[in-house]
Amino acid sequence: MDSDKEEQARQIIVNEVDKVGIDSSRIKKNGCAACYVLFTLMDRMHLSETDAADLLTEVLLERPELNEKFIDMVENVHMKQRMMGVTFAIKTREAKDRYVLSQFKNALDELLSDAANYGVDLTFRKLILSHISLQLAQNLGIDFHAATEELYYYMRKHDQETHADLMALTSSILERGRHR
Repeated sequence: MDSDKEEQARQIIVNEVDKVGIDSSRIKKNGCAACYVLFTLMDRMHLSETDAADLLTEVLLERPELNEKFIDMVENVHMKQRMMGVTFAIKTREAKDRYVLSQFKNALDELLSDAANYGVDLTFRKLILSHISLQLAQNLGIDFHAATEELYYYMRKHDQETHADLMALTSSILERGRHR
């Protein structure tokens, strides 16, 4: 990666994280703190969202101290100030990492079990629906469970077309995976 571009991105990220740390009202209503930094990076460097996300990830991976500062900003806004996930937010970094690792392994085990017990197609549909629910939660500023309920409500209301769309996507992706 171009070192000038990476340095410019680093400076933008540091500045925005610091600004949000001083005044979190920069993030409007229930907006996402991470997205705020991402979109600022995107706008100032004239990048696509994908390129900005890749650059943000790379800069944070290369600089653990900035990564820590970034995650602290996100936790402060999303958990402490909004009083969500407070018990997680007040844990030490090591305790948080142990909890996330545990959840990561449990999720992998659950998906493997689902694949063994119900088949790959059903497990894959579960992943797709979780992804859609997550996007709804992030974009609407609501929790995952509420987003899932909204999605299921919509899917029940439009059962035939959403089922057909979900089946077509699942089949298409799985078929592409088989051809590799």
